[in-house]
Amino acid sequence: MQTQIIAILYQSKLPPIKNGIQKPMKTGGYSDSGADIAYELKNNGVQIVTPINNPSVKNDLDWVFPDTRKGIQDALDKGANTFWLNTVLYENHEIINFFDRNIQFIGQLPSQVDIYDDKFFTNELLRKNKILIPKTTLISTKKMANYALDFNFPIVVKPIRGRGSQGVSLARNQKELNNKLNDLFKNNEYGNSVYIEQYLSGQEITVTVMPPGNYLIDNHEVIHKKPWCLPAVKRFNHKDGIAPYNGIVAVMKNSLVLENNELSSKNILDAYEQCAKASELLNIKAPIRIDCRADKNGNYFLFDLNMKPNMTGPSRPHRQGQDSLTLLASKKIGWSYIGLLKNMIKQSWKAN
Repeated sequence: MQTQIIAILYQSKLPPIKNGIQKPMKTGGYSDSGADIAYELKNNGVQIVTPINNPSVKNDLDWVFPDTRKGIQDALDKGANTFWLNTVLYENHEIINFFDRNIQFIGQLPSQVDIYDDKFFTNELLRKNKILIPKTTLISTKKMANYALDFNFPIVVKPIRGRGSQGVSLARNQKELNNKLNDLFKNNEYGNSVYIEQYLSGQEITVTVMPPGNYLIDNHEVIHKKPWCLPAVKRFNHKDGIAPYNGIVAVMKNSLVLENNELSSKNILDAYEQCAKASELLNIKAPIRIDCRADKNGNYFLFDLNMKPNMTGPSRPHRQGQDSLTLLASKKIGWSYIGLLKNMIKQSWKAN
């Protein structure tokens, strides 16, 4: 088997509008986490290529290639044979033009992301498969004057193709909801429809689900034939009922892996089963992150499935304290940042 030489891609432009819905772009297009990954790999002897020969530790763009046709070709010209898709994918993403090459990929299939990035579609699919999902509805610009909710306030307003908690807010009454809808549609940052969801007041957890494959855990090869869950991370210090966007508040300041007694509780094990079932339905090829909240009885409902979890890490000196939710969970099973990344590399795939 040939040695993998890895290039990290970052998002260079907004994804196309899909059915009137716009997915917003993170400032920098995940170049920060891409540079964290590249630096950590290089420091641990994994072969990578970078846009310039001597990248600066503090300059994110020195470490990652834009996800354009030219950016991908530049990486290939430098010897890359594996692409880490640390970017927002969609059906006709440039990377599919290289699927006929002898190249490996780390990340999801663009066609799958295109479908399941639609939160309403995905949650309805999960609901049909007997997975616990909060009550939901869609409100579009056309229905602003005439809509009805079949659940009570408070409710959560969120973009259909969002990123984490960016653009998500809580409305406690009809007036607040109308104001939030007016603001969202006036700015048109997220498109012509938004997602309205029943608010659950119980504990919030995040579950990272890993794809099937071979893993190295405690120096032992472990084969998982189905998607499997890393330990759940609880979220706290919410602002107005919503976990703050990690671009504003580092997750280490509001997140902790659950204690062992709670990790082994029936409610958490049930949540794992639901998350793994959801991930199997979606045929995942890389980690995904699923946010869940408990109702008053302690039963967890899946409310946000993220096909591209953040992969920041404390690899560079000025980036200490940048553990992602997935890394926090990984440490509980003994994986360091490089341990997590190497196990992700083990799940790389070819398109042909």
